[in-house]
Amino acid sequence: MIKVITYGTYDHLHYGHIRLLERAKALGDYLIVGVTADDFDRVRGKINTEQSLIERVEAVKATGIADEIIIEEYEGQKIDDICRYGVDIFTVGSDWVGKFDYLKEYCKVVYLPRTEGVSSSEIRSAEEHVSLGLVGGSDFLNKIIEESHYVNGLEAIGVCSSNKTCFNQQILGLPTVTDDYKELLDKVDAVYIKSEPSSHYALVKEALENNKHVLCEAPFSMDVGEWNYLVQLANESHLVLLDGIKTAYSTAYNRLKLLAKSGRIGRVVSIKAVCTSLKNENSQGKWDPIYEWGPTALLPIFQILGTEYVKKTTCVHYYDDARKHDAFTKMDFVFSNAVASMEVANGVKSEGELIISGTKGYIIVPAPWWNTDYFEIRYEHSEENKRYFYQLDGEGIRFELLCFLQEIKNKPMQPYVDRRVSKAICRELEEFNCKRNIIEI
Repeated sequence: MIKVITYGTYDHLHYGHIRLLERAKALGDYLIVGVTADDFDRVRGKINTEQSLIERVEAVKATGIADEIIIEEYEGQKIDDICRYGVDIFTVGSDWVGKFDYLKEYCKVVYLPRTEGVSSSEIRSAEEHVSLGLVGGSDFLNKIIEESHYVNGLEAIGVCSSNKTCFNQQILGLPTVTDDYKELLDKVDAVYIKSEPSSHYALVKEALENNKHVLCEAPFSMDVGEWNYLVQLANESHLVLLDGIKTAYSTAYNRLKLLAKSGRIGRVVSIKAVCTSLKNENSQGKWDPIYEWGPTALLPIFQILGTEYVKKTTCVHYYDDARKHDAFTKMDFVFSNAVASMEVANGVKSEGELIISGTKGYIIVPAPWWNTDYFEIRYEHSEENKRYFYQLDGEGIRFELLCFLQEIKNKPMQPYVDRRVSKAICRELEEFNCKRNIIEI
């Protein structure tokens, strides 16, 4: 008996998939089909899968072509599967020619011609095409356009900025490069805003009034009243309005958050989040670090301990007496059964780690924790410690853009930054902006 094996995602199973499976089956007597798991797809940079693993397995099963279906979960599994199942032929579409030649050591490798004009990626792209405009004067927008290339159906077509010196040729080569916001809004379906925080409200408001979806670096307002108005406006207009905090979309951060909330380290009693840099990340060099780093540092505190605390103390050290920009800000929170602190700085350097302490152990995320692919749970007895590693592609930006796109398509994913947390972040930055309850050093 000749055994044949092939692999695929099989999202929105179509005629091209079926023809490929039929030709694979014709190569032998027994066909094994490997369906790629969601997490492994993300590792490979394939993040637009819309159907769940179960749905995709059931779709392949319903064709009646596969004799056996397995799940592909890790790098190198193909060699394991070929040896384990005694496979004679490995086959895959001709768009992978040469990619799997290393398997010839274990079995025969056959590249099959794909059905022309049929592709899951093309189907998704045609269904969900959204044109994106970039707004602001930060070089961070260079990363946004680079990561947008990984999201089928999302196309960055323009930028609005009065400061273009920080942009690379990808942005400067877009069809629309302007300092006229209205001109950009007339040409796009959605905008990504990364500008001086004080300008966010006006930019978001104008975009929503022009029927455009908005992904804005948090906070999208520094006034709770304005925040309420923008959320109401977006809801009434059936438009998407999301906070941009890339860390919220990284796999490692989400896993540690779930482990902390599930009781793996017992009851959480303390959180410390530190975000510092010796240089200001924004191109204009005049934002307070509380605006640059604050939303990220506040994220784990509010997502794990909640947004309602009993008491807060804010200490700030100013380095610019004339403009009153701070070099270092520290907030201490007292909750009903826990405490938390965050430290943010530009011009002061500290260990940028996240530590979540519990009654059974603690989670430590090494610097820079906001950009990590690794964390560790540590216990009293070190032999019980466990390390967790997750692929981090695009610093979380890639998945953030995908979630934005899915929301626009009315196929929402889980709320990575829900309204409760978004509003709490806005509240804290409003208090800082108004210099309420601040101890100056």
